[in-house]
Amino acid sequence: MDVPKRLYPFAEHWLELEPGVRMHYVDEGPRDGPVVVMLHGNPTWSFYWRRLIKALAPTHRVIAPDHIGCGKSDKPDDERYPYTITRRIADVERLVESLALRDLTLMVHDWGGMIGMGWAHRHPELVTRLVLLNTAAFGLPPTKRMPASLWLARNTGLGAVLVRGFNAFARGATRLCVTRRPLPAEIREALCAPYDSWDNRRAVLRFVQDIPLRPGDPGFELLGEVGDALGQFDDRPTLICWGLRDFVFDEHFLRVWEQKLPSADVHRFADSGHYVLEDAGEEIEGLVLRFLGVAG
Repeated sequence: MDVPKRLYPFAEHWLELEPGVRMHYVDEGPRDGPVVVMLHGNPTWSFYWRRLIKALAPTHRVIAPDHIGCGKSDKPDDERYPYTITRRIADVERLVESLALRDLTLMVHDWGGMIGMGWAHRHPELVTRLVLLNTAAFGLPPTKRMPASLWLARNTGLGAVLVRGFNAFARGATRLCVTRRPLPAEIREALCAPYDSWDNRRAVLRFVQDIPLRPGDPGFELLGEVGDALGQFDDRPTLICWGLRDFVFDEHFLRVWEQKLPSADVHRFADSGHYVLEDAGEEIEGLVLRFLGVAG
């Protein structure tokens, strides 16, 4: 996987979850600094957080794992790894335990929200602050319909071929999920770099197939449990940065977050899409630094 060092200059760290299943993670900044854990979604990887990692590392210990099947982490087959939300929450649990992390700021995007808040639901005492970027930790809002592109990828053989055979999901996202201006080619390539073969795109498809929509779907009951309990975090300082031109996690999802966490500090970016850090990275960096007390 070839990504320019100047774009992603972070040292590699690994946690062996079991033989043949290693999780890669970024671990930057002072070991005794306040902890920030960043959880990416699909089809991104820790590269998505690169700007905030660099901005926070002088003062904070920043941990940014690649979920199994993503980024630099191992990409096992389905016999060695289940690719379910329950297992991904357990992976984060193992990582946090192995590094003995406490009093952390949890920062999430896309699937990182369900994974991160699923973990936080088990360990609320470890979470001091939240930063939420175009994500969810609850079921599809009743006012929202599943986008046709996700339905196709989730439910059809054609969708599976497009995702794994042609990398349509990851490559399409680098164009459809940014709205202010096109991403530079080297950023598009870096975002897609881990997903360079049929086998290496397994997790991209499994994430979509694992979306719980109705009773009986794996993770559906867990999603309801976590979503119902989100109010317990309303006493934690929470920053929400939201790209309003996200065709998946749109205002329907944002309104649910505002109902669950009414004390949150919400910032809307009217001209930004799902990859809100690519569209509004400079503004969000400033907001996060102030939120964490780094900037005045």
